[in-house]
Amino acid sequence: MLYSTYMKIVMFTDAYWPRVNGVTVSVDSFSHALLRAGHEVLIVCSFYPDAASVERIASESEHEHPNVYVPGERKSGEPEVIRVPSMPLFLSKEDRLAKLHKWFWVSKQIDLFAPDILHINSEFVIAEFGFQYARRNNLPAVYTFHTLWEDYAVNYFPMVPVFLLKFFARRYLKYVINKAYLIIVPTVQIREVIKKYNIKKQIHLLPTGIDPRIFEHERAEVDRFRNIMEQKYPALKGKRILLFAGRIAKEKNLDFLLALVPRIREKHPETVFLFVGNGPDLSYFQKECEEQGIEEHCVFTGYLSRQDLALTYAISHIFVFPSLTETQGLVTIEAMLSGTPVVAIGEMGTIMVMGGNNGGFMVKNDPEEFTRRVFDLLEDPDLYQRKAAEAKVHAKAWTIDSLTEKLVQIYRAAIKSFPPKKS
Repeated sequence: MLYSTYMKIVMFTDAYWPRVNGVTVSVDSFSHALLRAGHEVLIVCSFYPDAASVERIASESEHEHPNVYVPGERKSGEPEVIRVPSMPLFLSKEDRLAKLHKWFWVSKQIDLFAPDILHINSEFVIAEFGFQYARRNNLPAVYTFHTLWEDYAVNYFPMVPVFLLKFFARRYLKYVINKAYLIIVPTVQIREVIKKYNIKKQIHLLPTGIDPRIFEHERAEVDRFRNIMEQKYPALKGKRILLFAGRIAKEKNLDFLLALVPRIREKHPETVFLFVGNGPDLSYFQKECEEQGIEEHCVFTGYLSRQDLALTYAISHIFVFPSLTETQGLVTIEAMLSGTPVVAIGEMGTIMVMGGNNGGFMVKNDPEEFTRRVFDLLEDPDLYQRKAAEAKVHAKAWTIDSLTEKLVQIYRAAIKSFPPKKS
């Protein structure tokens, strides 16, 4: 246990499993680490149809399930989860929007938990529930600024001029940030953005950590998984896998990667590109591969479970990551923990995670340099082994338990300094 006394923490997030993104991974990783440290965690999130068989779900009628949160009923090692009824988000079929009129029902469930502090991880309806609860109950609300919506909004509103999107995104983010008692940022770049907003709040730099145990596998287990994948995707058989894992969306710069397939395959026909993940542009990139005549060399798996994704890193030869908008680059750390060297473009969170050529090569947004570094790892076995070993060592600094200790310190400082309610 990190401390002799425990805290009761409510995490609010508009995105959670089965929705796969960096926010989900952050909330999941920290919640489990907090539980291991002896604290209690309640997660309030949107209901997703695919979650129905996994967790207890908030009913449309609160009278059908009057005790969705029941003290003491949490499974060992798992956070309690309240799923708030939601509706599809017309801008993105992957995402859900919680129903506003469920606020009073949600607040009653949180009352049963009796939290010490609230941690808000998103900016929409669930986040608003968190801020309202903090205000009504005079509790500190910590907010993690995960997503640079100024850059991401264009993917949801492509018909709107970019300058207008940036203007409205900036205004809305400032509105959200000003509701929080203090701010957590996962990267230096996001900290600089907040400073530009001229917001006078405490800011704490805290990346999301990764649980290394997920990526520890026996050789026999990895070999069995490789056989399963080759049976399901024959194009992988006998090939060296160049892996991309993440959201299959245009903002991940996947066109850059597809353009490299012919030149890499020309020199190294024993390679195949594996794209793991779901996203709004999955069918678009599959069609792009067909039109470019490279569909036989590019495999798209769609969504994989966390366990299967961890094994996928282990069967891959190189992790190739072209994203220019990554706030944290968690998948890069996951690949490194698996001993898979990385070739990634040095932008945004990738810069902080890799810090140079640690565990692979951090390159410019340049196809020639990217390709050259891939060739270096494919053609020099000694270099490859050095980078694979270096990756595992470098990634240890990003393990979840060490970073969770810092998060607990932030929570305790917030609780201690938070002003009492005026009488």
